[in-house]
Amino acid sequence: MSSRQILLLVTLLLCASQLGAQVTLTAQNITVQVTTSQPWTDSGLDLQSGDVVEISVAVSSDPSPSGAPACDPKGVTSVGFTTSNLPLSIAPPGALIARLHAQGAVPLLVGASNQFHIAEPSHLMLGMNISGTAPCQGVLAVKVHVIPAGSSAASTTDPQQTPRSQQLKSQLATAAQVFMSGQFGIGKSETGSSDATSSGTSSGADASAVASPLKVSDASLDADLRKGIDSLPRRVNDRFQNQGDMVNFVIVGSQKDVQAALDAATWHVADTNNENAVLNAVMQTYDSKDYLAMPMSTLFLFDRKQDFGYEMAEPIAMVASRHHFRIWKAPFTWKGSEVWCGAGTHDIGFATDKRNGSVTHKIDPAVDGERDNIGSSLQKANKAKTLTYYLPPNPVQDAKNATGDGYHSDGSLLVIFLQ
Repeated sequence: MSSRQILLLVTLLLCASQLGAQVTLTAQNITVQVTTSQPWTDSGLDLQSGDVVEISVAVSSDPSPSGAPACDPKGVTSVGFTTSNLPLSIAPPGALIARLHAQGAVPLLVGASNQFHIAEPSHLMLGMNISGTAPCQGVLAVKVHVIPAGSSAASTTDPQQTPRSQQLKSQLATAAQVFMSGQFGIGKSETGSSDATSSGTSSGADASAVASPLKVSDASLDADLRKGIDSLPRRVNDRFQNQGDMVNFVIVGSQKDVQAALDAATWHVADTNNENAVLNAVMQTYDSKDYLAMPMSTLFLFDRKQDFGYEMAEPIAMVASRHHFRIWKAPFTWKGSEVWCGAGTHDIGFATDKRNGSVTHKIDPAVDGERDNIGSSLQKANKAKTLTYYLPPNPVQDAKNATGDGYHSDGSLLVIFLQ
């Protein structure tokens, strides 16, 4: 994305946030029937950053004719039921629980009533804390009251909660400040020792700090898979054949499974062109949503552009800082499964593009942190069956990307086998 297009995007988003502040936001009230017959019940509610969700149980059913106790939102005490295998081990069996993403999210205890302040775009699922045979029988009639971000009710519900319009302005101000620093040198050090401007995310070890510790297998890779990985190019390149980011991870699984796993891990598909980005960003901001699909530049592997680009970042501020990667389908399969190779880096601000002097994103030079962050996100979403490090011949350990910024690595690829 060019510097002019980034500035245009920030400007239009700021205008959209001003318009969005004038939109009247109304609360939602629904009742969801939660039963023991299915693990999770979809409320149908999409939640936005800053929303306040109040959940309570209006009605619980009477005991069944079989004599089993009626389900209680606080849970039941039943002999023979343990909490070790429950979705939420700290809560009693049968208790009402919630999940804020369709896949992979850690459940939250609701009980008879609870209130949640939404920090990121979410989707509400409800269920009972059950694994295997249910310790109770019946239906819970669950009332859900959603107070939208930016409404006066949301502001008074939590003094720490920032109205939606103020959130947008704050996010945009941060992104714009980082952009202006990169574009015009505002905020550079006196010595000029660094041409990168951070957007609240430090370089170095911080990229790896966002990832949970990886559970990695010590088992050796199959010989055929090793042979295939050894044949992969070590680095991607731009359209001028400048070598760039290293190939630092591999995913084994079908395209459908890869896309479903990344969606469950809350990675977002990047917009495919800059014009769509500006339009989508403005429209989503106007609709009080968060724009999470900023375009990424086209890079090449196997003489073709990336098949998909994915990113993860704070809403709006991804103009300046984001976790992201590109993936390509490899020209070989392993035991009938597709193999995908990827290059992941962590954008931490803006810097000068050494090729042409324009503004571009600055990456965290410790690229192993983003490699591990990708694996951690899939593992946390319960989508990774096995993760293994593999050091190929002629590993990349010190290099520069296509824009001229240096990076370093231990040279290993993270091989991810999906569930």
